[in-house]
Amino acid sequence: MKEPKVSVGIMFEPSISFVLNSPFLFNGGEFQGEESVKLSGDKILFQGNLYDSLQFDPVNQDSASFELKDVTIGINFHWERKENQVFKGSLRFIVENGKITAVNLLSVEEYLTSVISSEMSATASLELLKAHAVISRSWLLAQIQKNKEIEQSQIQYSTMKESEGELIRWYDREDHTNFDICADDHCQRYQGITRASTDIVKQAIAETRGELLMFDGKICDARYSKSCGGVFEEFQNCWEDIKYPYLVGKRDFPEGSPLPDLTIEENAREWILTSPESFCNTSDKVVLSQVLNNYDQETVNFYRWRVEYSAEQISELVARRSGTDYGTITDLIPVERGTSGRLIKLKIVGTKRTRIIGKELEIRRTLSESHLYSSAFVVEKESDSNGNPVKFALLGAGWGHGVGLCQIGAAVMGEKGYKYDAILLHYFIDAKIEKLY
Repeated sequence: MKEPKVSVGIMFEPSISFVLNSPFLFNGGEFQGEESVKLSGDKILFQGNLYDSLQFDPVNQDSASFELKDVTIGINFHWERKENQVFKGSLRFIVENGKITAVNLLSVEEYLTSVISSEMSATASLELLKAHAVISRSWLLAQIQKNKEIEQSQIQYSTMKESEGELIRWYDREDHTNFDICADDHCQRYQGITRASTDIVKQAIAETRGELLMFDGKICDARYSKSCGGVFEEFQNCWEDIKYPYLVGKRDFPEGSPLPDLTIEENAREWILTSPESFCNTSDKVVLSQVLNNYDQETVNFYRWRVEYSAEQISELVARRSGTDYGTITDLIPVERGTSGRLIKLKIVGTKRTRIIGKELEIRRTLSESHLYSSAFVVEKESDSNGNPVKFALLGAGWGHGVGLCQIGAAVMGEKGYKYDAILLHYFIDAKIEKLY
């Protein structure tokens, strides 16, 4: 197998300004300098001509780069902002959903250098970076393979099940059909060469070149999140109903650490309301800075956290975020929990409507202006003398879906002297690391 290429959707706007920092080829001509494209009907307007699509290929692959202006990062997260970003490889513009999409085409290892630099801090340990390189490479190639399988099967792929009393929806990345993956946290955080890659990142990529996590002859769907909250979640509780043997519930602590059954409500409550020891239970700023970029460090409490809403606030928020008018919300009732105590199903009780929602990200999106840190939470309700709710407190654990590698836990393991293969096999049970190219 030779090194694959990847296409990454970077931004989606009615017009896009960009700078070709060195000579690029398009349509038989050579272009360099500041340019722009604009949507005109269902075509792309560039230098007075209309095109269905455009692709700029670098004259010199090694030294060439281009800059995209005003790329939105952290879409729908609390730190959403715009920044200019620089990329290697080719630049393609296509039209989809009434906007122009800028797509970056480059080699997998070049892509990984940026992902690791964007996802991790330059201060991260070599073993953590090597572990993350294998994870990111595996996840990427597993997604590309999955896309091909979905397309070839021609089966209508759905990420939602809805009835009058229940809405179960999950968010994955199969909605990208014109490129392999997107550049935001929805897929993997990719910000070109804007996040300067360091020698240690390049070393981590080079020392694990072509290495993938494999199970039973297939590339692992290698997920990761910021903090599991002390226990790993299982894949089927967050996405489609596939049980992967290597993504199972386990405590984020050395082998043999006892784990209560957190699918049982009282066990989950006790676990979430205490702060049990685990690899990712750390407030060590040196360790956290390895995983958290500056804007991630705007969040400080994520192993255990608390969010409060008045009854009016939560009723308005849920109506706006879900598009469903529940009336005044009178209760939030846990229906089903996963292996980490994360809610898979939550019943929202209102004066106008009652409905069960899931899976974890649908719950997190419904109960927050952006994303609740996780769905591993318990609800504490305050009522007035007439029994009407006046305040809801959500007390939670972890940051993200909790499936696969826990970035903060892995950072702690790296500091404790664990090698990258031991870190990976702690989070991906009975998987194997194999070199495919």
